[in-house]
Amino acid sequence: MYSRRDVHAWLHHRAFLIGALSGMACMLASPSALPQASQGMGGVSGEQAFNNACRTCHTVKQGDNRLGPNLHKIVGRKAGSLPDYAFSSAMKEAGFVWDEEKLDRFIAKPDEVVAGNNMKPYGGLSSSDDRKKIITFLAQQP
Repeated sequence: MYSRRDVHAWLHHRAFLIGALSGMACMLASPSALPQASQGMGGVSGEQAFNNACRTCHTVKQGDNRLGPNLHKIVGRKAGSLPDYAFSSAMKEAGFVWDEEKLDRFIAKPDEVVAGNNMKPYGGLSSSDDRKKIITFLAQQP
């Protein structure tokens, strides 16, 4: 037979362990919990790189705006001009057209390209190889 104190200690330990494991599971399930800078994607395709780094908020399907705007035909589009999406005033007033160089800089460091954008908590993707794969994937969308 266990004493009340033993049972209480066991329940307290169990509750702590469940809480700690639940917190770790939530952190690991969130793509933003992983440092973007260290997410080299090696031999993955452009679509896989896009899915790993961008798909949480964006799609490439025309008209399918989510947390972020759809990126269908982003290359050649004026920044902040997509109808039916509530861009930040900073993006609406950015005054440029997306090209591959601008996308590369924005994916790497969004705040340096358009200060006041709504890409939080995304802080950028440091891997130039992964950015290149993503941009090539976006540019090749029909």
